[in-house]
Amino acid sequence: MGIEIERKFLVTQNVWRDLGLPVPYKQGYLVSDGKRTVRVRLAGDHGFITIKGPTTGASRSEYEYEIPADEAMELFDLCALPIIEKFRTEVIFDGKLWEVDEFLGENHGLVIAEIELTSEDESFNIPPWIGAEVTSDRRYYNSQLALNPYLNW
Repeated sequence: MGIEIERKFLVTQNVWRDLGLPVPYKQGYLVSDGKRTVRVRLAGDHGFITIKGPTTGASRSEYEYEIPADEAMELFDLCALPIIEKFRTEVIFDGKLWEVDEFLGENHGLVIAEIELTSEDESFNIPPWIGAEVTSDRRYYNSQLALNPYLNW
């Protein structure tokens, strides 16, 4: 089984902008009911379908498969609205990969950084541009941002 162990943080400064190249992301949700999530994603010109189980702590099961980009675009028509749009910038800090998501559209103004870990107790250093941890706050899950966008908060 594929396991994703991920922690999420708010971003407080723009220093990260100079540390990587932003890639446009578009993603929609076919299913998101708390027990499972089925997501369609277009990352640059690559399509993906991802199936995730419920979150426990910072972990959950995850299966991701690349699909043709044109099929990903067609599947967006079946997704709940709004479709999440963002730019993702990959930043290496102290040997660890951080993914910084700058949201657009109805989630404009929200910037979140995520780090994937090999275990929940793995230690890592936090960059100076990172703010509060929001791992356990469901409002910041992308699937929840599709249901209740940041601009509605």
